Amino acid sequence: MFRIAFIGAGSIGFTRRLLADILTVPEFRDNTEFAFTDINPDNLRMVTELCQRDIDENGIKTKIFSTLNRREALKGAKYIICCARIGCLEGFVTDVEIPLKYGVDQCVGDTICIGGIMYGQRGIAQMLEFCKDIREVSAPDAILLNYSNPNAMMTWAANKYGKVRTFGLCHGVQGGEHQIAYALGIPHNELDFICAGINHQTWYISIKHRGRKIEADELLKAYESKPDLAEHEKVRIDILRRFGYYSTESNGHLSEYLAWYRKRPDDIKNWISLDEWHFGETGGYLRVCVEGRNWFETDFPNWMKGEPKKYIPEQRSSEHGSYIIEGLETGRRYRGCFNVVNNGSITNLPDDCIVEVPCYVDGNGVSVARVGELPLGCAAVCSQSVWVQRLSVEAAVHGDVKLLKQAAMLDPLTGAVCNTPEISQMVDEMLIAGEQWLPQYSDAIRDAKAYFARGNVIPTRSDYAGAARLHTKTVEEMARDKAAATANADAADKGNLKK
Repeated sequence: MFRIAFIGAGSIGFTRRLLADILTVPEFRDNTEFAFTDINPDNLRMVTELCQRDIDENGIKTKIFSTLNRREALKGAKYIICCARIGCLEGFVTDVEIPLKYGVDQCVGDTICIGGIMYGQRGIAQMLEFCKDIREVSAPDAILLNYSNPNAMMTWAANKYGKVRTFGLCHGVQGGEHQIAYALGIPHNELDFICAGINHQTWYISIKHRGRKIEADELLKAYESKPDLAEHEKVRIDILRRFGYYSTESNGHLSEYLAWYRKRPDDIKNWISLDEWHFGETGGYLRVCVEGRNWFETDFPNWMKGEPKKYIPEQRSSEHGSYIIEGLETGRRYRGCFNVVNNGSITNLPDDCIVEVPCYVDGNGVSVARVGELPLGCAAVCSQSVWVQRLSVEAAVHGDVKLLKQAAMLDPLTGAVCNTPEISQMVDEMLIAGEQWLPQYSDAIRDAKAYFARGNVIPTRSDYAGAARLHTKTVEEMARDKAAATANADAADKGNLKK
């Protein structure tokens, strides 16, 4: 018997899906206990009830231990899955809305760009508290599987300062593989990929079909010949054309990590599509998260009446978490791309940064592949983001506002849109807005408040909604198409995206 604890278990999309994945493994049905913890009692209660209903309907006897006391949930846990959003949707709103006043138009804002940087300041402070509890009350060899964004920053802080062995997990690599297979018209199981880089900026540096290498020109032609991909993946196609390699992340995500695609409002629409939020919609992920949470809370009684999840192999997702636990516990081999401390895996990125590279799991543990050098252009793009991550992590750990503002200035999109005084003021405004989650910045927040109180501030556009903003639906509007609303709520953690 071993325990798996979920931090941020009120996250409906990830928690329910990952639990189902784990209980698809036959050996885990009778010897695994689950502990759920969250800071929101209502969300925790609803997700626990829904997941317990699924367990019961699948004929499994285990009972979920659900508690608001994090240390109680972590006590004796061998594996900890973190899917917490620090600051919840309230903090997420500030990550998107305040930068818009300064002209920084993000699609997501949870990895880098100014939204991701500030999200990291909230998350890292709390991640170190999670790690302290894990060290003190969890199993001595406990492993933290981190799904929380900004993934690289959170995983970096947990390993370096939290002193807990942590793997950052994401599904972008798997999603991109299937999209490439679709573009080429080749079954996914006939293709062999090597993908490496940093989280959300990972590159398919080798694609082979039955031993034959797929060159960049062939892949580019395949993408340009598919009307849907040509319309929806303009940024990714442009990067493929100019750098020679395809990037894992969705069009909207990738557009905000670089300096070139979202810096002029009149140009943004040339690079995105509004057919689905992740193609580049302004604040798109925030919109679907708000809609999904509102619908789940309103419609929860009907979820309990709906079809339970079936714990069968055909419905197991491609999320890495369950396969890692399965490999370590049963010895079955698994290969996936995880976020790990580099330690020489990618030789032209810093050894201490977090890279996303091929890893192998079996009964002997997790082995990290040696990739060697990334193609020079790909390494340059990643290096720029690594320095933003490094500055952000050190700023968050030490409460150093100077490093925080340097991270913001060096961020590609933020620096392309704003000058240095604007960036400094924007960071001050976001610190004040996030005060309740940023105890390490108490002195900086006091100074920021004094700055704004003096009144001589840089004018901003408080009425600017972005170049491609869509309306956030009310519950009444979502009720007109209940099936679509439920599907959105179930996938609100990006877990079911077709990359």
